[in-house]
Amino acid sequence: MRLSTCILPVDRWHEGGRDTWRRAEELGFHAAYTYDHLTWRVPFRDGPWFGAVPTLTAAAGVTERIRLGTMVTSPNFRHPVTLAKELVSLDDLSGGRLTLGIGAGGSGFDATALGQEPWTPRERADRFAEFVPLLDRLLTEDEVTHGGAHYAAHEARNLPGCVQRPRLPFAVAATGPRGLRLAARHGQAWLTTGDGAANSSGSAADSHTALARQAARMEKACAEEGRDPAELDRILLTGFTPDSTEGALDSLDAFADFAARHAELGFDELVLHWPIPDTRFALSPSLFERLATEGLSRAGLA
Repeated sequence: MRLSTCILPVDRWHEGGRDTWRRAEELGFHAAYTYDHLTWRVPFRDGPWFGAVPTLTAAAGVTERIRLGTMVTSPNFRHPVTLAKELVSLDDLSGGRLTLGIGAGGSGFDATALGQEPWTPRERADRFAEFVPLLDRLLTEDEVTHGGAHYAAHEARNLPGCVQRPRLPFAVAATGPRGLRLAARHGQAWLTTGDGAANSSGSAADSHTALARQAARMEKACAEEGRDPAELDRILLTGFTPDSTEGALDSLDAFADFAARHAELGFDELVLHWPIPDTRFALSPSLFERLATEGLSRAGLA
């Protein structure tokens, strides 16, 4: 199993931001992700919040080994053509260390920031179904022309292409059938935060059962696409399931138990939020660093 972190883009680069990304590499995390939003939920909505691509570009310049990625990019304010150009550039700047976390987006946060009405779940799914394969083409073909229901591209060029071949990996966030099919068809990883109902009012056992059902649906989607499920990494973004919220992982032993139970479900990457005081991610920095350096060993998963 691998352990990664998600660093919220809330600190000015020269007032702690740079040091955080460097420290993530020093602690040995597999990857460091950041949210690709224009704003986020309370208490972050009315505070500092920086852009994902510039932040990852800066992080690429002060690190050497750790993978970098978005968690997650969505069509809410992105267009595949301009996004592809930024991703090719960032993959080059990082020396081939970039992973694109990608999802359909939600109805809150930045869903209306460009002045549009919020899309229905079906509209988000329709856009995502066109967004992902078009982005796949833009990152693997020298020149792309496309005319679809939601997106267009005319002789869009992305030479010389990604450092990683045939392109940088996609970690597709999905729980529904259409998203899972996209993950099976285009993803190198499947990403989840758990089940919404279990996260809001369920127990740890409820969450575990719901994740097992999600994994089974992901495997079914792979079978329908003629793909071996073992080809997809399974990533769990923690901090939302009832057994990973604030206070639930308050010791090395609690984390070891959590990691072992999710390894049984086939998850091979856990993502911990970097601690932020007075938020749901207010884990003690000293414990967080022990989880980073000792947690998987304690669980027998290192």
